[in-house]
Amino acid sequence: MSYISFKEKFSSHPEGVKKYDTEQLRSEFLIEKVFKEDEILLTYSHYDRFIAGGAMPVKNELSLEAINLLKAKHFCERREVGIINIGGDGTVIVDGESYNLNHKDAIYIGMGTSSVILKSNNASAPAMFYINSATAHHSFPTKKISKSDAITMNLGTSSEANERQIFQYIVKATTETCQLQMGITSLKSGSVWNTMPPHTHSRRMEVYFYTDLDENQAICHFMGRPDETRHLWMRNNQAVISPSWSIHSAVGTSNYSFLWGMAGENLDFTDMDVIKPTDLR
Repeated sequence: MSYISFKEKFSSHPEGVKKYDTEQLRSEFLIEKVFKEDEILLTYSHYDRFIAGGAMPVKNELSLEAINLLKAKHFCERREVGIINIGGDGTVIVDGESYNLNHKDAIYIGMGTSSVILKSNNASAPAMFYINSATAHHSFPTKKISKSDAITMNLGTSSEANERQIFQYIVKATTETCQLQMGITSLKSGSVWNTMPPHTHSRRMEVYFYTDLDENQAICHFMGRPDETRHLWMRNNQAVISPSWSIHSAVGTSNYSFLWGMAGENLDFTDMDVIKPTDLR
């Protein structure tokens, strides 16, 4: 049996967040550690019952099993799961069927799956499986989405320091899901701003996981209501929870990538309420 640890984070009212100091803001929204060798680390958020975490099998295979909080026989008994591998080549075994996930390949796993086993193909270059999960009401087929299969969009400009590529892996156009969406945004060299201008979407929440950042660099993630913004300083391979009422945007001290995962009532990727930069406070 694999070792799984989890943390629980509760929902916060925006009026209360206005009064948070740095320590409380980080405690409520930052997922500081996502990967640990031969463990599965999960964070259960009460925003849309979203789960985010990571699995890093090195010496052992890891089984994604139901945590006590779920009160379920299997992790996917009432849930769907999306996984993107940001490490070395790995294998995901879903109810006995093996799917090879190379670097930045993804897989969607539908509700009702009874067994999910994660393993690295080479212990010296272990896989790092980033995991998102949302509640589900219908069982859709398991599907692997390679990086080459993802929908690619080029946005931003170098003059605005936000030139970036978006890779839509688990979205309505590629994969049937109940509510889960996942993808990767990668900034070009010389660009540091993501999701600018920022936006909110009251119909769903989001989690950002920052990666591909040099260990000597940092990310400043912006959140809060547009007229009452806050910020969190983050490092490589950390994640942050973004409530539906909050903006989510960031600037880095160098270029980077981030994995985004969303859950809510709308599967339209473009459903967002854009905030003009000049309206931010």
